[in-house]
Amino acid sequence: MEKLTIALDEFIHVGGALVIVIAVVSILTGFMREYIPQDKLQKKLTKHEKWGPLFGALFGMLTPFCSASVVPVSMGMATMGVSLGTVLSFLLSAPLCNFIVLAMVYATFGFKITATYLALTFSAAIFGGWLITKTPWRNEIKRGEELEKKNAPSCSAPAPTSCSAQPVAVSCCTEPTTANVNTGCGCPDTSSVTMAEPTKTQNALRFALALFKKIIPYVLIGALISGLSAAYLPSELVEKYVGGDNMLSIVIAAVIGVPLYLRIEMAIPLLNILIVKGMGLGPAMALIIGGTGASLPEIALVSSVLKPKAVIAFVALVLTTAILGGVLFQYIF
Repeated sequence: MEKLTIALDEFIHVGGALVIVIAVVSILTGFMREYIPQDKLQKKLTKHEKWGPLFGALFGMLTPFCSASVVPVSMGMATMGVSLGTVLSFLLSAPLCNFIVLAMVYATFGFKITATYLALTFSAAIFGGWLITKTPWRNEIKRGEELEKKNAPSCSAPAPTSCSAQPVAVSCCTEPTTANVNTGCGCPDTSSVTMAEPTKTQNALRFALALFKKIIPYVLIGALISGLSAAYLPSELVEKYVGGDNMLSIVIAAVIGVPLYLRIEMAIPLLNILIVKGMGLGPAMALIIGGTGASLPEIALVSSVLKPKAVIAFVALVLTTAILGGVLFQYIF
């Protein structure tokens, strides 16, 4: 009964704090996405190729994308002619140091570790993008017909009618309009159809709610696992395999993070408990960076934009960042 109480207390403490953080960050992200349109940001990237890796990393940091949504954005950038260095910096930054990740790291580990984590991952994203522009692989990005084309949903559709009159096209992209439809077959002679566009505030709040709903189940699962681990996981077991200053454990954590497809929302609460029970901070951070930066599903998706050599460079950069980050956190903190 005592262990169950410990598990429940940990779940409420961790889950409650993270729910508040995610709610606030989701709202901020919604307003940012609404008032700073992504298409304008992408166009600016093509105008500043000299600073491409920096702007690509900043774009990734400001947009909390999962791997499924990173690739369509990257395809848009590639179609617009953005350099591989800029795209690669974006691909590295978006999953590793976006607002959601930073907020969760801060809520769990505090300001000092968060600042170090941000400096490490953001610098790695910029350096990785810059480095590949200096190599023969700088053109290893798909363009034109090489890109996978997906048909976007149509923005307009014919308005349904039960009579023989011609359908009236109603567009969701136009200003609110009022249409008078003469059916001439027993339907009312005149019907007014008014379509009011949602305000930017409404759009921002809708996005925030959708983002919150998408993330929060993983946060609560992570908090639950964290609570159970706090109560029932033996400290001796953790210390034996991933404790101490073992350099090998950092490398192993970075490598195994890739096939795990680590959800950062679930991983951070759990790793916090594992650290308390004796896991080294180095292996924990190496696992986070490796698992969130280059999971197998993300590698598969990224390969639809990058050519094989660039995919190899992407994975190598993530693993190198994970190992260096693990060493940094292990021997400084």
